[in-house]
Amino acid sequence: MIFISILTLIVAKALPVLNTNISSVHFYRITSIVFIITGFITINSLYLETIGTGIGIYSGLFHVTQITQFMETFFYLIVGLVLIGWPQIITKVNKVKYYLTDKYSTDYSLIILFSSLGSSLLIGSYDLISLYLSIELQSFGLYVLATLYRNSESSTKSGLKYFLLGSLSSAIILLGSGIVYSYTGTTNFESIYLLNSINDLNTEYFLQGLTLGLILIFIGFLFKIAAAPLHNWSPDVYDGTPTIVTMYLTILPKIAIFTFLLEISTQLGIKPILNSIPLNFSNNSFNEITNGIEGVSHLLNINIFRDINLISYGETYNSFLVESSIYKLLLITSICSLLIGSVLGLAQIKIKRLLAYSTISHIGFILLALLINTEQSIDSFLFYILQYTITNLNLFLIILALTYTHNINSYQELNLKNKSLLINKPLPLFLIQGLEKGKSSFAEIISYKYKDLNYILQLRNLFFTNPLLSLCLCICLFSMAGIPPLIGFFSKQFVLYAALQNGFYLTSILAIIVSVISASYYLKIVKLLISENETNTESESTELLGLENSESFPMEENKEVIALTNIHSFIISTLTLILLLFFIKPSLILNSTQLLSLSLFYT
Repeated sequence: MIFISILTLIVAKALPVLNTNISSVHFYRITSIVFIITGFITINSLYLETIGTGIGIYSGLFHVTQITQFMETFFYLIVGLVLIGWPQIITKVNKVKYYLTDKYSTDYSLIILFSSLGSSLLIGSYDLISLYLSIELQSFGLYVLATLYRNSESSTKSGLKYFLLGSLSSAIILLGSGIVYSYTGTTNFESIYLLNSINDLNTEYFLQGLTLGLILIFIGFLFKIAAAPLHNWSPDVYDGTPTIVTMYLTILPKIAIFTFLLEISTQLGIKPILNSIPLNFSNNSFNEITNGIEGVSHLLNINIFRDINLISYGETYNSFLVESSIYKLLLITSICSLLIGSVLGLAQIKIKRLLAYSTISHIGFILLALLINTEQSIDSFLFYILQYTITNLNLFLIILALTYTHNINSYQELNLKNKSLLINKPLPLFLIQGLEKGKSSFAEIISYKYKDLNYILQLRNLFFTNPLLSLCLCICLFSMAGIPPLIGFFSKQFVLYAALQNGFYLTSILAIIVSVISASYYLKIVKLLISENETNTESESTELLGLENSESFPMEENKEVIALTNIHSFIISTLTLILLLFFIKPSLILNSTQLLSLSLFYT
């Protein structure tokens, strides 16, 4: 259905007859409806009794399981909600209101369709070929989205940086795929899993090549989700792109990548060697040694077992070479993400850079749940992804809503006869000439003058001017900080409980400490919301808040303002209630994630 919608909208945009009659508002509304309907259609496959451990389609290139279908349904619904956040401009002509958006909304809808198609294919990929094609289809759409605002220097710079570093990560994935194929002679994941399970002394050389290839593939995907220490691109890209684009970049690509990493990690059986090696050897002295070192940390235990196994039990070590190597990679990445995301977030003064480091910290929790790889940890892994997506979506929708109302409250008048603003700041020449020739619309002027909320200081005193949105923002921040009884507290609790149950004591203590650290910069934003403005001159306040170019443009009877739609407000209120009242009825989400996690181990 997504592919058919892409073809239909391309034809509608290309034909002049349809392009002139279809408003830009209709494009993103139709796209949103398409995603929501597709999500409900995908739910039907969850009731198939034959799905079992999975159904291979298209000659094994894709694999359909209960988890892939559930996450794909969730993905479609979230994309449909993301499109709601696009700003609408109300134009009043002869006392009649018209709704329109700027010239980028149509391109935005089409690009999201392309990128989302790649993400949905990536979720069910079961072959190295389909894997690479899917991730590239997703990534190309993201590169174009980052540079969507072509007149913005920061957007163009961020998109170029994203493209260069994203291409590097894609090259690493392609290199890893090539190495896996050269050593195994196959690209199908099922065949790779079978070859990895071979327990033979003669397979050491083969397993070393397979391990190297899979590690490179994992590194490429960790780069794309901005997991530390491969995170340097994300704060710059998120800060340079418009907020409506940042919302999509921060949330949606990670759902597809984490779902794929879950499938491959559980199939490979990623675990530390200590928990994977059976201790029922006939050698009693070896049993005594292993029982005596159970209290040592996982990393130390891996090295000890490796040395022992190379001497006496080479077969056991060979069969766990891939699992232990990827386990170490995920453990190091998880710890680095927890530390870097929390500590560096303290020094940020821009909203989107702060949220980028917040995302890195949350990725550390998600990777910690992934590397434990038990029924309980996978349950917490899925639940954390759901709450992270809902919370971040609501947070960005609130920031967009505050941006729209913030610009409306700071509008001033435009004197078109003198081609200048009342604060004596002229419009760009291309907009003035466009107005004179009738080629530029008010929507383009609004788009030029429309400014995002970039700095944290711009949120000062907003609680008194817009209390409802500010209260919703506080709830989202408290949830991200993990304050009970909000949903964010339970997600962190489940991950930490699974970690403690499996002996990750030091990592759990570290996660608790960084959670307290990260809570400080969330609370700093809450403090600003309820703080009164300091005494500044008018020019200093205008420069501080970045309002020098946020004016309205009435022209005789024609007036235009950016409107906060009813659907936008309804989604914010609904998501906020989910965050706030989750503890009253948690069974719906928890039972779903628990059943999905059990399906990985017992079907």
